[in-house]
Amino acid sequence: MNIKEHIRQIPDFPTPGILFYDISTLLANADAWQVTMGRLANAVMAERPDILVGIESRGFLVAAPLALKLGCGFAMARKKGKLPGKTIRHEYSLEYGTDIVEMQEDAIRPGQRVVVLDDLLATGGTMAATIALLRLMGAEVTGAACIIELSFLGGRKRLDVPVTSIVAYDH
Repeated sequence: MNIKEHIRQIPDFPTPGILFYDISTLLANADAWQVTMGRLANAVMAERPDILVGIESRGFLVAAPLALKLGCGFAMARKKGKLPGKTIRHEYSLEYGTDIVEMQEDAIRPGQRVVVLDDLLATGGTMAATIALLRLMGAEVTGAACIIELSFLGGRKRLDVPVTSIVAYDH
């Protein structure tokens, strides 16, 4: 099955000049979603994770069902101020400033094998920041995965773990 056929492209969203890759059409097609999850499961299973971490918020849609399918835990990486309780944060640089990613301090136990997931890998900044945060927490980050990779933006080069993507766009 060609998963790209189930991903809608929306020009000029959220701002003019941006082409948005919308996975809502993929999520709405049970067969295509099942195939996508199966392909991700096969790739992620090889990393033998204890827990999957989804990056806010579409990454939750990927990581949570995949964790259930693989029989491992799920935790959330979110923007500052979105999680209750005590959190650990990591500030990182963007092209236009800084941002912060947080996780609850008890979401990961030191030594746990973790795979980080998101719907899309673009420049890799948020994924790299989440990996750095997980390492601060004592995790062994064994890989990263996404549905869509915008390979022309080079995000994979910013990551020092194996990366799996289901579909890639070269331009």
